[in-house]
Amino acid sequence: MEEEQDWLILCSSQYLIGYYWALFDGHGGPDAAIIASNYLHYCIKQKLEEVVEGITEAQPPMHLSGCCICPSDSQFVEEKQIQQEDVVIGALENAFQECDEVIGQEMEATNQSGGCTALAALYLQGKLYVANAGDSRAILVQKQSVMPLSSEFTPETERQRIQQLAFLCPKLLADEFTRFEFPRRLKGNDVGQKILYRDYSMAGWGYKTVEKADLKYPLIHGHGKQTRLLGTLAVSRGLGDHQLKVIDTDIEVKPFLSCIPQVKVFDFASRNIKEDDVLVLATDGLWDILSNEDVAQIVRSFLKENRTDPYRFSELARCLVHTARGKKNGHQWILDDNSPASYDDISVFLIPLYNRDEDC
Repeated sequence: MEEEQDWLILCSSQYLIGYYWALFDGHGGPDAAIIASNYLHYCIKQKLEEVVEGITEAQPPMHLSGCCICPSDSQFVEEKQIQQEDVVIGALENAFQECDEVIGQEMEATNQSGGCTALAALYLQGKLYVANAGDSRAILVQKQSVMPLSSEFTPETERQRIQQLAFLCPKLLADEFTRFEFPRRLKGNDVGQKILYRDYSMAGWGYKTVEKADLKYPLIHGHGKQTRLLGTLAVSRGLGDHQLKVIDTDIEVKPFLSCIPQVKVFDFASRNIKEDDVLVLATDGLWDILSNEDVAQIVRSFLKENRTDPYRFSELARCLVHTARGKKNGHQWILDDNSPASYDDISVFLIPLYNRDEDC
């Protein structure tokens, strides 16, 4: 699902114009993605309006709504080095959380299930905020550089957070899973042997003597695209999935999922934005096939050859989708070199950045 919005944020002295784009990649059905595409922008606008004084003031006040601000309060804000962008980041985080709660309520009321990843970009006051909860990706493509503006969240990348939660709340595993990670699935004859393992406190690997309890199914199992959380889900952040349970059990997956996005900020004042500089937002189906540099090369070449086409950005997005999708060969889709093409859903946004401030 794709969403694009622009709206006015009312404050006491001026209107702030915000631009918003988002991609939602659904799993377990389209319902969560549809709700998110209809509601997340509303949540973001509402949360921004609630803290608009903190966004427009040179230094965010500690108190809002006309409350008295003591000199000591201003000192605390200065000591914490709280900036305007920190208030915007907080609004985005709260908006994702509220949207997740709404999805849970609506899905329960209609007896639906499923979830979605969410990647949102907000342009406000000369800064671009990219909020990501899931495994979609955003990059900034310029003539001489490629800048990642998000990080993917999967059971592998969030292993330590997930394992720590299992350590703190072992009941969540219902005695069916082990939180430890091993290089391979253990077998009965491994009991008593010293095997490489990792726990939540470890970035590296150690050895432990295998016990019978270690033979349970791993909390996180597999590698790459085959990695699964509780043998069920391939992502660790997103919206929805409130009703999702491990098959044939009452073990809930939702406690291990986070709806809070990571927010990265790009300040337009810090970079010289040129005519062909673009923000690329895409779901994981594109990145399974194309690297950041692959996409950047296609973007630069296409824009150079299509300078006069008024629809060149939408055509470029279509070109990226077709490149990753490949061509049909019998019952398969393959790339030009006969390697497998992407089998996942692919959505792409190409957002031109040049003269963005003039549009505001």
